[in-house]
Amino acid sequence: MTMQTVETPKDKFYISATASMADPRRLILKHDDLFGLFDRYGDIVPVGNNDTGLYYEGTRFLSSFSLRMEGRRLLFLSAAVDEDNLLLSVDLTNPDITLKEKILLAKDSIHLMRSRVLFGNTCYESLSIRNFSGKDVQFQLEFTVDADFKDIFEVRGQKRKMRGTILPSRINNDGLELSYVGLDDVRRSVTVTAARPPDVVQENSLFFTIDLAAAGREDLFLRLSCFPESGSGSAVGYNEAVSERRVQQERLNRNAAEVHTSNERFNESVRRSLADINMMLTTIDGELYPYGGIPWFCTPFGRDGLLTALECLWIKPQMARGVLKYLARTQAAELDRAKAAEPGKILHESRRGEMAGLGEIPFGLYYGSVDSTPLFLMLAGAYWKRTGDNELMRELWPALQKSIAWLDTYGDPDSDGYLEYVPHKEGLRNQGWKDSQDSISHADGSLAQGAIALCEVQGYCYGAKKQIAPVAAFLGDQMLADRLQQDARDLKERFNRDFWDDEKGIFVLALDGEKRPCRVISSNAGHSLYTTIAEPAKAFKAALSLTSARMFSGWGLRTLAEGEARYNPMSYHNGSIWPHDNAIVAAGLSFYGLKEYFLKIFTGIFEASLYMEANRLPELFCGFPRRKRAAPTLYPVACSPQTWAAGSLLAMLQASLGMSFDAENGLVIFRNPLLPDFISNLTITGLMVSKDKSADLDIKRHREGVTVEVIRKSRGVSILTYK
Repeated sequence: MTMQTVETPKDKFYISATASMADPRRLILKHDDLFGLFDRYGDIVPVGNNDTGLYYEGTRFLSSFSLRMEGRRLLFLSAAVDEDNLLLSVDLTNPDITLKEKILLAKDSIHLMRSRVLFGNTCYESLSIRNFSGKDVQFQLEFTVDADFKDIFEVRGQKRKMRGTILPSRINNDGLELSYVGLDDVRRSVTVTAARPPDVVQENSLFFTIDLAAAGREDLFLRLSCFPESGSGSAVGYNEAVSERRVQQERLNRNAAEVHTSNERFNESVRRSLADINMMLTTIDGELYPYGGIPWFCTPFGRDGLLTALECLWIKPQMARGVLKYLARTQAAELDRAKAAEPGKILHESRRGEMAGLGEIPFGLYYGSVDSTPLFLMLAGAYWKRTGDNELMRELWPALQKSIAWLDTYGDPDSDGYLEYVPHKEGLRNQGWKDSQDSISHADGSLAQGAIALCEVQGYCYGAKKQIAPVAAFLGDQMLADRLQQDARDLKERFNRDFWDDEKGIFVLALDGEKRPCRVISSNAGHSLYTTIAEPAKAFKAALSLTSARMFSGWGLRTLAEGEARYNPMSYHNGSIWPHDNAIVAAGLSFYGLKEYFLKIFTGIFEASLYMEANRLPELFCGFPRRKRAAPTLYPVACSPQTWAAGSLLAMLQASLGMSFDAENGLVIFRNPLLPDFISNLTITGLMVSKDKSADLDIKRHREGVTVEVIRKSRGVSILTYK
């Protein structure tokens, strides 16, 4: 048999799918740069190429951590991570403990509750043991540990010619230390210590003899601390760690409006979204930045952080401040082709870990993203309008000016008026949000070559110039503001001429290096509605194409239409469904008043969330058509949680309401507000309007439309509704 194939270039940074995130459930915890993936027993079990582990700063420190009773695995009862993503709890009981076919301890006699929290560089474990056997008992518990100190890229599947040296275990009275000296000469260590000294410590095990009277109880406390360089163990105990995390959580919750609707399932999804976003927020130099996703992208990403901040700007505006400050601080200052860095360009991603430090991967500070820079300008302008934060705009203005300059110089290498990228030998071949090797193609399936001008990136450039022009005027540069507005008008005219495909009724995916259009139907075109670069008549035609059966699966929009040469519903970018992508397109449809098409996407993505574990929308899922009484098909190596996926329902809720802000004048504006069929009323509490000013609103759907009623508002706040 012969098979026709579509050539796909080799991807050095491909994520191996020998283990699947769609397999039986993982329990996930994260705090700042520490995160853990555990099985339902709370264990880290090194089976095959499993990605479970305890990770810190780009390295898997613990690759094995398990609890046994008398050498046997315990029986599983239940497991859960609490609603705030703070505390993991696992209920276990003993199996039959036998000797020569005699039962010494019958199953279900001992209850063990494992509770776990992450704080700083340490995983804290509490093990509560209770005796329900009705008699005195003695048994042995064993914690086994191991550490492979693999870089996250090794866990993803990348092979290395050489690795560093794993040192012999160091045994102490209260536990043990496992260490590794990398090729970068950095000594990484993990210590496993117990508040009550173990009875026996061996090379990879801690043994505890448990003596319990009838109805007796004992509590054990362990600390698993990760040190990327030499350091000492944490002095904080389990209870203190839980208390500190709760204080932090309350602080994060205070910085967001509260949303409650008539649909409890939607409320659960909103709570899950906000909890996941809070979990992914990571302190960097005193500011909070939303990391990309767990496990593969638990690090700062420029594009991801910017789009997440835009999704959540209405409900959680202070997050955007941290995003803008971090990206301004890491903005490229000089030309460095290996890092794809150019003066004024905004970061794609930042990585720590051995391979990044050695340059085995280019992602230590990497700038291979054509859209981060215009999105940085878009967010700055949108944040200023949303909050009226004049002080931050003055602080950021030098960085914003450099990014404006980048748009017209390095961002447009052939001076044709379009933002483009030229693939480099190192790093990513494609540098838009669809950055896999085969994501940008022509109708015949051949890959686009040369300097590539992506459809959505031109919209981002248009949005950047429109949004940042008022900031320039406010800061006294009216000439620049006028030029930016004129540039935006000119770009809109060129874009609607050069990117429109009247036959297909949609904007083309891209122009290649020879200015040939990539005439495929893709979700990228929908982003042109989000930035309003599309002419209204073309926006309506694009809506028809985007929501046709070729693109809309029943759960959401595919990244690439069914029937295109490279369509594959199980691919990363050529037919899969990405919640954040759907949210951007849906918001664009709403901006043009195309509410029927907007609701189709909003409803599909919400209904998909109901089938996901813990109502958590993943990074992506497969694009197969919706089947009756069947859940969406999961993608095997999708990150979950993924921050911009978590923000998608929040963005679509804002778009449904047509909600915008004018902080300078204390205005909250609703244009043609709409509630989907699954929500009849909505209450928003603590909605920040400007500094020290807020409002509480009650929004209801009636036969004649949607009404917005004011429950409470600060002096100087006005609520306007236009229908």
